[in-house]
Amino acid sequence: MEAMKIGEGIYWVGAIDWNLRNFHGYETEKGSTYNAYLIIDEKITLIDTVKEGFENEMLSRIRSVIDPAKIDIIISNHAEPDHSGAIPFMKNIAKNAQIYAAFGAGVKDLTAYYGDLGYIGVKAGETLSIGKRTFTFVPTPMVHWPDNMVSFMAPENILFSNDAFGQHYASDERLDTECDLPEAYIQARKYYANIVQPYGMQTGKALNALAGLEISAICPSHGIIWTKHIPEIMALYKSWVANEFDDTAIVVYDTMWHSTEAMAHAIESAFLACGMKPRLYNLHYCHNSDIIADAMTAKYIAVGSPTLNNNMMPSVASFLTYFKGLTGNKKKFIAFGSYGWGGQSPDQVYEMLATSKCEALLPAIKIAYKPSKEQLDKISADVANAIREN
Repeated sequence: MEAMKIGEGIYWVGAIDWNLRNFHGYETEKGSTYNAYLIIDEKITLIDTVKEGFENEMLSRIRSVIDPAKIDIIISNHAEPDHSGAIPFMKNIAKNAQIYAAFGAGVKDLTAYYGDLGYIGVKAGETLSIGKRTFTFVPTPMVHWPDNMVSFMAPENILFSNDAFGQHYASDERLDTECDLPEAYIQARKYYANIVQPYGMQTGKALNALAGLEISAICPSHGIIWTKHIPEIMALYKSWVANEFDDTAIVVYDTMWHSTEAMAHAIESAFLACGMKPRLYNLHYCHNSDIIADAMTAKYIAVGSPTLNNNMMPSVASFLTYFKGLTGNKKKFIAFGSYGWGGQSPDQVYEMLATSKCEALLPAIKIAYKPSKEQLDKISADVANAIREN
């Protein structure tokens, strides 16, 4: 396997994971890449490694450029194993390589995973000369782990951005000028929603720290490299960080005998009547991580569940747990559901949403057994009125 040249003396030497379909509950239908970068200078430098199991793919690419034993420096921007998993493997080959990581958390996390390999901690603004090039290190804690940092390389002005601006997206193309660009944007949005969104405040601080830099390329740890479309991806990140709403509403539900589903459609009608663009997700068919990507910018969220054994449906509980951990803005919500004799689930949905940075539009909506047309019409009217009043 060959390295890909992305600049004079600068190579992509990572690995492509075509078969990855789940990442911590995030459905990665397009696979992913584990990006590592090789810099040929007076000191040969490797920026990040790959997930354990992909070492030989990375090694093959490095060998297409230089003898891996000649690597002098390994920069670890993030200790999570999909970034750092091959560090012990590479250290065993490049025995004299020095490993740089964020002072404190970076060194601590790498040591916890791999033992003491002689890590060198770097602080904000510290620099490292490797010859013609100099790295400046910028900590970006909680984007999305405490140890995260980015590395900026001059004079080429390349930002090795770690998880920021990344995508779980496997492709043979490495650059934004070569890939399916609309798909890259879709995957960048989904990545932000499912990985970075809870840390919007920290991400905003990181963007501010990078604001003064003239960046010629953004090389993330996953997905394609941004070159021509840097202003566009930067603008998207600023919008996401600002928690800007669009004119969409999402209606998420599961159903047993179509009663809760009928209620979902009644709520959909209310959003349409108010000029919103509702999107319906039946949890029997839709994955949490896809819903979250749309929920991120929606102003309203409605969640419904029938009652099953005194509880909400497991699929709804799963979604709400996932949503609670990722929501980054204060949405207005509606809880609803049907029941036979217990009726506990709508209140449980309400409580979960109320503790997820969300504000209720209405009390929980409950219907026993099969809703009548009159009941559905009332749901639509009540929801529409609540939307207009808020």
